Amino acid sequence: MAKIDQHPTVVAARNRPPRPEQPRVSASRLREICRAAGVDDVGFVAIDRPEIAADRADILKAFPATKTLVSIVCRMNREPVRSLARSVANLEFHRTGDHVNDASREIVRVLEAEGIRALNPPVGFPMEASAFPGKIWVVSHKPVAVAAGLGQMGIHRNVIHPQFGSFILLGTVLVAAEVDEESHPVDYNPCVTCKLCVAACPVGAIKADGGFDASSCLTHNYREFMNGFTDWVETVVSSHDPREYRRRVTDQESMSMWQSLSFGANYKAAYCLAVCPAGEDVIAPFLDDRGGFVAEFVKPLQQKEETVYVVAESDAEDHVGRVFPHKTKKRVTGLRPSTIRGFLEGLHIVFQSGRSKGIDAVYHLVFTGAETAEATVTIRDQSLDVQPGLVGRPDCTIRADAATWLGFLRKERSVVWAILRGQIRVRGGLSRLKDFGRCFPG
Repeated sequence: MAKIDQHPTVVAARNRPPRPEQPRVSASRLREICRAAGVDDVGFVAIDRPEIAADRADILKAFPATKTLVSIVCRMNREPVRSLARSVANLEFHRTGDHVNDASREIVRVLEAEGIRALNPPVGFPMEASAFPGKIWVVSHKPVAVAAGLGQMGIHRNVIHPQFGSFILLGTVLVAAEVDEESHPVDYNPCVTCKLCVAACPVGAIKADGGFDASSCLTHNYREFMNGFTDWVETVVSSHDPREYRRRVTDQESMSMWQSLSFGANYKAAYCLAVCPAGEDVIAPFLDDRGGFVAEFVKPLQQKEETVYVVAESDAEDHVGRVFPHKTKKRVTGLRPSTIRGFLEGLHIVFQSGRSKGIDAVYHLVFTGAETAEATVTIRDQSLDVQPGLVGRPDCTIRADAATWLGFLRKERSVVWAILRGQIRVRGGLSRLKDFGRCFPG
């Protein structure tokens, strides 16, 4: 121990002035650092702000010293994102994402040099993949950006910046210091409710009434990410020979998957961003000639002949057949929960409001075995409500062994066989079970 105490590094460190117990940093200095790193806009949010309460535990788990969240915006070039050639759009997404990560890292480097601890979660991937299909990101950048005054959420579920519109990517830096001046949300929503994103979405994920079908967006737009990749792998291993694989997967699809693996996973659409006219820098052509704007930016995406990935018997499958009959539907596997908790938390994501039309029922779900849980699920007026515990009088009660139920959801076990063996018991009629399944295809 004596040798360590006498080491020159230890001696030098002890001779330095002590750090303040509660470090503070000025907003003006933080803005200066962010601008120098190449950020286009920035805002600051304290860790105890109510707008980020849902994320707070995960943030503090990743960086317990967090006092302030620095939300940053980097602009994308508009014309590449609008391009009918999606390779061009994806290059812009990837390069701007790299820029956000590089800027975040530079901010952390400068703060660290000034004696302030900081951490930069990635803008997207890599994420905590071991938690999939649950929450795999460290920070939800969108609510942080809204709280930081960098825009409001549009009907397409993306943050719209007052000046730059939807053509932005977001990042967040966690800082172990309080800031002397916080930011606050803008007092209006830049979204002009033109609903061009509704018209352009190939799977109908964005609803005219403000609803959003997250699972349909995930299934198609993120085909080469996450569950789409696992679906492709299972297609590979379940094909008896190359000929069968080629019957199930075209050469173009195989090439696309290779491209994503080699150069970064590609989005299949993101048309909602491409057609959005909101933002001071963006809106003039839309206001000057709305018909011309639609003809130039919306119609080509609507008319594009392409493969659209859908879950069987889903709202998205219905939408493609009805609205875009010239596009090719391809059925694939949707999200598959690996835990009962994940199943219950994910019901809102996979719920198909269109398929639930005419259903009015209260379900009690009781899970036993390796994982126990109870929940009440109400499906009424094409909406869903999920509550913990058994509430009220049910129209149908489903009691299931947890492992058996998950196997059924993952298409590894037959529900009929499970019912015959008593591993799944239904009180209230099998038709109610069928109605339940209709709302959550996969």
